[in-house]
Amino acid sequence: MQENGKTSKISGFYKLSVEKRREIVKDFADLSDTDIESFSRPIDIQLADTMIENVLGTFELPLGIAVNFRINDKDVLVPMVVEESSVVAAASNAARIARIHGGFHASVTDPLMIGQIQLLDIPDITTAAEDIIKQKEKLLQIANEQDKILVNLGGGAKDIEVRILNSPLGKMIVMHLLVDVRDAMGANAVNTMVEALAPLVQEITKGRVRLKILSNLADRRIATATAVFDKETMGGENIVDSFLESYTLASIDPYRAATHNKGIMNGIDAVVTATGNDSRAVEAGAHAYAARQGQYTSLTRYWKDEKGNLVGEIELPLAIGIVGGAGSIHPKAVLCKKIMNITSANDLSNIVASVGLAQNFAAVFALSTVGIQKGHMSLHAKNIAMMAGAKDDEIEKVADQLVKEGKVKLDRAKEILSTLR
Repeated sequence: MQENGKTSKISGFYKLSVEKRREIVKDFADLSDTDIESFSRPIDIQLADTMIENVLGTFELPLGIAVNFRINDKDVLVPMVVEESSVVAAASNAARIARIHGGFHASVTDPLMIGQIQLLDIPDITTAAEDIIKQKEKLLQIANEQDKILVNLGGGAKDIEVRILNSPLGKMIVMHLLVDVRDAMGANAVNTMVEALAPLVQEITKGRVRLKILSNLADRRIATATAVFDKETMGGENIVDSFLESYTLASIDPYRAATHNKGIMNGIDAVVTATGNDSRAVEAGAHAYAARQGQYTSLTRYWKDEKGNLVGEIELPLAIGIVGGAGSIHPKAVLCKKIMNITSANDLSNIVASVGLAQNFAAVFALSTVGIQKGHMSLHAKNIAMMAGAKDDEIEKVADQLVKEGKVKLDRAKEILSTLR
């Protein structure tokens, strides 16, 4: 519980009305009436028209709140934007179990992003690579002249690396510019720097520059989260063993790992989207990182502690920020960050990594016990009931009957609805 007495441990949150949920979040995050009312309003069409091209309108997705999260000894309510049923509920349940042993403990490395400059047709590869390193200080100085505000905040270009790659075009050099982007995602800053450096690097190497752009494999910007999941709450040590058997397949088999990691991204993408960050960049980096050893594998690890409890850990690159981009101008993204009391990109990364671990635990836990369909389909039943034409209290009645029968199908929902009426 927070020092101010507010807690994210909320039993039965899903049973409350939307109005009551809003009141709880309003009190937890010290939101104003205007803040709360904005969740009912679509994004302004004129704002949308400045964000992308050829705007016709806006497309709404549900925004829910994951409860029970305690991260680095602080209670957090986590906004999640996602279209898939069971995701928010699963994350909340996982956080409830992790909370028994103190919740999630997360950390992140310095926010270093990589800018790449590709060089072709180099007469002497070895000498060119050496000459780039000899000119490193000058190159860093020029890079940092492109963003003096970032440098004044403690960020900026920090180092240069040179890679020599074999290719069908012959040998090429790829120069990496390492940039500390502080609280930004960093794409604009990094791209500006490598474009400014390209002419000089071309002169130094006597080669020809082709690409000059940020890499989304942000493997110098790594977030880690761990948690202990209570064995008794899970159902005993035999359930922990079943869980570990299920996890093991993801650790050795890319076919299972792809689905396993998709479950992780269910949670991560939902928070990334809620804060106006680039979910495609995060996805690309995560999946590339999962294959960094030459075979695609799990982004999480699990093992038993000395008491038989399950310990989980996630490690992945997270290129996300709290300044710049859509997250600074989209009103709901701004509010979502306020709900989480985020003051730095590190804060956000810690939350995102924790949610990813929670989401993965919930999925593997379900697969190892009742199966994924039971919880997923109970929520999906409401969608089927509405598709069948159910209204108001009919929705719950039809959905309950579908789940009871284990037949969550549209034709059966229509039959039940007809009987009710």
